Amino acid sequence: MRLLMCLAEHRGQVVTIDDLITGIWGGVSVSPDSVYQAITTLRRQLGDDPRKPVYIETVPRLGYRLIAETAPWLDEKSKNENSEPKAEGAGSEAGTTTKRSGARRTVWAGTALTVLICLAIALHSKFSLGHRTAATHAVPIATVGVLPFSDLTEGMRDEEFADGMTEEIIDKLSKVSGVQVPSATASFYYKGKNLPVSQIARGLNVQYLLDGSVRKASGRVRIAARLVRADNSYVIWTNTYDRPVSDLITVQDDIAGEVVKALQSTVVPQGRNQFGQE
Repeated sequence: MRLLMCLAEHRGQVVTIDDLITGIWGGVSVSPDSVYQAITTLRRQLGDDPRKPVYIETVPRLGYRLIAETAPWLDEKSKNENSEPKAEGAGSEAGTTTKRSGARRTVWAGTALTVLICLAIALHSKFSLGHRTAATHAVPIATVGVLPFSDLTEGMRDEEFADGMTEEIIDKLSKVSGVQVPSATASFYYKGKNLPVSQIARGLNVQYLLDGSVRKASGRVRIAARLVRADNSYVIWTNTYDRPVSDLITVQDDIAGEVVKALQSTVVPQGRNQFGQE
């Protein structure tokens, strides 16, 4: 509820991950993963699709924005009382008393509504957690975090291509059955941050980290990718791909597909090695 209220207070504005952590969790030390989980839960309660949002929009590498219309909540009686003209003398005093009484009723009604919503969310989360726990025991899931690819081209003029490569891999990997991958917003939070593998993995709540680099020279592009275990920082897979620079979008799609196919045989639990359906 605090998350929803924070977004509503800044309706139409981008609220960064850091601002959400400060505004919602206060002095408690939490990772960005707490924000991502809270956003996911809130979207589930609202029935909002992150790919075609009507309530909460993800702004890549920045944060989130509430795009739904918002307005103060008033019951019908309060609306009527607020629309009546002010009387003079004793009538004015009575009108003021009535408005105060109506305002108190509005506050109590709003509080009751908030409590009911919180109870509904708590009950739904309890049952959903039970179902998710059962599903986790039934079907093993591999979790992979895709870190922003580095631009190693001379002069670093291909950052946009490197970012696109990262997002393309996240998109394709998220469609693989048996694999869970954090969103691009979660991954790009760590762009340019020199942190230990274990710390990043804890923040993203993943077992593996995939990173890589992009180089362009003499009409060709080279993409290097590697997969690292989060618990011991060992590289368990690596490969390099060379392609002519003709259609960069096609190159991104081609390389992302090759990387995902390689990861399937490496991290996907046995019996779950087929692409999932959208």
